[in-house]
Amino acid sequence: MQLSRIATGVLETAADVVVVGVYQDSPLESAAAEIDKALSGALRGLIERKEFAGRSYEVAPLLVPVGRAKQALAIGLGRKDKFDAGAAFRCSAAAARQLAGKSRSSVGFFLDDKWSTEAGESGVAGAIVGCTGQDLFRAEKNRHPFATLLWSGGSEQTVNQGRILGEATNLTRALVNAPSDEIYPETFAARAAEVAKANALECEIWDEKRLAAERCGALLAVAKGSNRPARLVILRHNGGTKGAPTLAIVGKGVTFDSGGLSLKTPEGMLTMKCDKAGASTMVGAMQAIAQLKLPVNVVGFAGLVENMTGPAAMKLGDVLKARNGRTIEVHNTDAEGRLVLADVLAVAVDQGVDKIVDLATLTGACVVALGTEVAGMMTNNQPWCDAVLSAARRTGEPAWQLPMFPEIYDDLIKSEVADIKNVGEGRWGGAITAAKFLEQFVGTTPWTHIDIAGPAFRDKAKPWCDGGASGQFVRTLVELARSWKQ
Repeated sequence: MQLSRIATGVLETAADVVVVGVYQDSPLESAAAEIDKALSGALRGLIERKEFAGRSYEVAPLLVPVGRAKQALAIGLGRKDKFDAGAAFRCSAAAARQLAGKSRSSVGFFLDDKWSTEAGESGVAGAIVGCTGQDLFRAEKNRHPFATLLWSGGSEQTVNQGRILGEATNLTRALVNAPSDEIYPETFAARAAEVAKANALECEIWDEKRLAAERCGALLAVAKGSNRPARLVILRHNGGTKGAPTLAIVGKGVTFDSGGLSLKTPEGMLTMKCDKAGASTMVGAMQAIAQLKLPVNVVGFAGLVENMTGPAAMKLGDVLKARNGRTIEVHNTDAEGRLVLADVLAVAVDQGVDKIVDLATLTGACVVALGTEVAGMMTNNQPWCDAVLSAARRTGEPAWQLPMFPEIYDDLIKSEVADIKNVGEGRWGGAITAAKFLEQFVGTTPWTHIDIAGPAFRDKAKPWCDGGASGQFVRTLVELARSWKQ
């Protein structure tokens, strides 16, 4: 897809479609007002007849030539006083998704020339994401990315930054959407190495022998049930000064999760290619951080395994020894992601990083607590969690902090035969007990855990995104790196 910032007016722009933004309960502005005048009040007529109100993601096709364009599309932006970067992303994506149902050679976006830089780059990113689907293997595609995307408003830098964020989000989506016969630990690591080479990132890959030498017993125990050997990927962006603080992004990369001997149902297993979303989000964010040339030091870690039922698979009652020496009694082989992250978090700590954020499709309990659109955050350091939450708010990616009271939750993961066990007591507080488990492996390093089990993968489409992988939290991680203090 070619992307260009344009300075011509909406009526002077030659395109298959021009998209104009309309705020709810507000007068028509700029490009929308020009379109309405050129069409003798047609858009205002739709509003007066209550055919279109400008509500978020609402679309009104105007299927007649207007100016030099073949047709126009009005997209609802919602209430102007509630509008933010998240709304810019979703509304722009909703318009792009609507139009990508058929091939278009060029689409011009004229949503609001007065948007902030944050809203502008989010809008560009949304347009790139919205016209890209999950139809990787369909002969007849459901979504057709535009040959040329024209964007009005903002600076060249803003448009380029939006492109970087959109392409990084789509990279994450493509990795998550790829099936497990295509993306497994070795091929994921190879794909990450390609991203590193293309973006001047340092890349280090640990194979199973290195993992054993590095005492990553918990991660390797998960991998034992598969004939696909485990990998650990480390990507480094050295944009800051030597010795400056380093941010670590850690991602869970279970490329397929059968549940192990605690076997999932067929329905529960169907979408388990998505269990690599944490690692995929890390790779997408690292690509964007490198392309934006952010003046910070960031290192990304991805622990990569398959959780299968082969003859050597870990069993209930097994006792594992993690890298940091903690012993773990296995009570459920389907609580495997925390075993993988345990060793990867310990590796990050041992490499001397200053702060850690990890992402994982970790628990169904978090989805029960917060629904499918909101991620859960848990932490051992409130100021650090506040910084991560602030980055999520600025990008409009919903997250909510859950408690970590030690006097309530610490005892729930204690084992009678080992230091800890890999699940809590029964169903209750499952997202929190999973985080309490992870907390055992970060020591005193400030750490925030993001459970993305809900928003990372959608069974059904939203107005702004096809079903499948969402790519959410790539933009949050990039915003966090932007605000990282040297």
